Amino acid sequence: MTTIKPIGSNQTLLVTPNQLILFSYATPVAIYDKHTYRYFRTAKKWSKTTSRHINHWLDGVQAVEMPQEFFDNRINMIEGV
Repeated sequence: MTTIKPIGSNQTLLVTPNQLILFSYATPVAIYDKHTYRYFRTAKKWSKTTSRHINHWLDGVQAVEMPQEFFDNRINMIEGV
């Protein structure tokens, strides 16, 4: 089951059976993959606030930097686009 959880001001977590996806505002910016137990963060430089959202959610966990397209493609797969 997929659920949406607001976790802070302008921060939302999309919980799917396979991954957790952090949104800052309406943009997916970090993912935890439940199958590989790996975290990913966008390499795109957004605002200071978005960077703070990502860093707070990761809380010191090492994350692999990926291009923003990686996150956009994950969302498109969920939406069936």
